[in-house]
Amino acid sequence: MKESGFSGKVVLVTGSSGGLGVDVGKAFLKSGASLVLTYYSDNSLPLLQKVCEGSRNIFLLRGDFKKEEDAKTLVSEVVRRFGKIDVLANVIGGYIAGKPVTETDEKEWDEMMELNLKTAFLLSKHVVSQMEKQSGGKIIHVAARPGLKGTGFDAAYVASKAGVIRLVESLSEEVKGKGINVNCILPSIIDTQENRIAMPGADYSKWVKPSDIAKVIMFLASDDARPITGAAIPVYGLA
Repeated sequence: MKESGFSGKVVLVTGSSGGLGVDVGKAFLKSGASLVLTYYSDNSLPLLQKVCEGSRNIFLLRGDFKKEEDAKTLVSEVVRRFGKIDVLANVIGGYIAGKPVTETDEKEWDEMMELNLKTAFLLSKHVVSQMEKQSGGKIIHVAARPGLKGTGFDAAYVASKAGVIRLVESLSEEVKGKGINVNCILPSIIDTQENRIAMPGADYSKWVKPSDIAKVIMFLASDDARPITGAAIPVYGLA
């Protein structure tokens, strides 16, 4: 993707302060997009402000997109400032695992469903409403390889990510005739500092780098990906 590839485009990156989200934001910024980055906690602001440094076409917005009102307000604010939303790259997500179903708390189950699946639903709902008015747009969600098949001791996470895949498939059928492409990517283990700390004995060389995943997201957001919709794209690296 050339550096001017998204010039004139408005890109919304949700979950932009995470290990993957930062790289996705940087990639779109480098490509000339007008960018909206969202965050959940004020602790993320210094990092995002560093990403934004020197750029005029970036807007930071805080929100909890497990809440419909926050998702609706986000879309309204982006449209108020930029007039449209060409791309939604939704990178919000989290991981809880390590317990069998019989020991998984209801709270843990609900947290995975809300963080991974409900956010994707609410953001899709309100962004698509705007994209229908524009007669086009691109939506990319982050699912996960385990969403294809459970491996045990991760039921809540797996079910939530499987739900993202099914959401993408269903939504894409509803809007494919309206110029809107809806896809998701399936990472395995992403090479982030957080994952390295959690798995110090792992072979990091096999993990996929956030910057490489960002390139795949950018392709799916580009005009070159117009024929692709309803897809779940593997981004496994060597894992």
